[in-house]
Amino acid sequence: MTTKIICVVDNATKTDTGLRSEHGLAFWIETGQGRVLFDTGQTAATLSHNLDLLDLKPQDADGLALSHAHYDHTGGLEAILSKNSGIKIYAHSDLFRPRYSLREGEYRSIGLKITREELSDRTELHLNDSPTEILPGLWTTGGISERPEPEGRSAHHFIRTNEEWQPDPYLDDMSLVLTMSEGLAVICGCCHAGLLNTLFHVESVFNTPVIAILGGTHLVTADRFYLDHVIEVLQDRYKGLHFYLNHCTGKRAYQALRRVFSTRVNAFPAGTMVNFNG
Repeated sequence: MTTKIICVVDNATKTDTGLRSEHGLAFWIETGQGRVLFDTGQTAATLSHNLDLLDLKPQDADGLALSHAHYDHTGGLEAILSKNSGIKIYAHSDLFRPRYSLREGEYRSIGLKITREELSDRTELHLNDSPTEILPGLWTTGGISERPEPEGRSAHHFIRTNEEWQPDPYLDDMSLVLTMSEGLAVICGCCHAGLLNTLFHVESVFNTPVIAILGGTHLVTADRFYLDHVIEVLQDRYKGLHFYLNHCTGKRAYQALRRVFSTRVNAFPAGTMVNFNG
């Protein structure tokens, strides 16, 4: 059985495709058991345009998974809700916590623009902190609570608790896991929980080797010393790993990984498709 993963929205696009780019991310995942959209990009207009050009229909999606609440991953929700009422949505229970970005001394909302009640009225909402199977062989990671390694953190992200501003703990951050006979593919949205923390969690839960990482890894904020550490761990612990990277990975991190892992590191702009067999 072949599973195909198509990047629908990303900061970059394949050339000469007519696809639109924006600071956001969305994947279309199609297995022999069904179709799932993972995240929705930043805007409904870009998501709709790209889905249409890629001949992918929102009404054909059996489910929608959300990696976390930020606008660049949930902003295109309406493009799906307007075409696929009642769709099953999978996310972490902390998804609806208000989230903010501090810019020029002002806290601006960057979380979901729809309330839990409104979304529940229009969809079949599954909020679960434990790993959840969306389709046979396609799982959420659930919440990633053990974080011994640095997170994929941005200094300007905040939440408000007891009338105080605090750094966002990113409790809602989760990835997807595709299970195959030869190993696991980890599909990341933004990896705010931290790339290594996410991989350690997946190993612990599924007890199977990770053979591929796709998506946004939030190494864009990693300094040189931590990036060197990440590469060392990946070399020692994850033999033969393949990478399909985009969004918040960052140019510097991409180039560093490419220097070490060579052709096993690939860019994954909108319009790109990766196939996994088995």
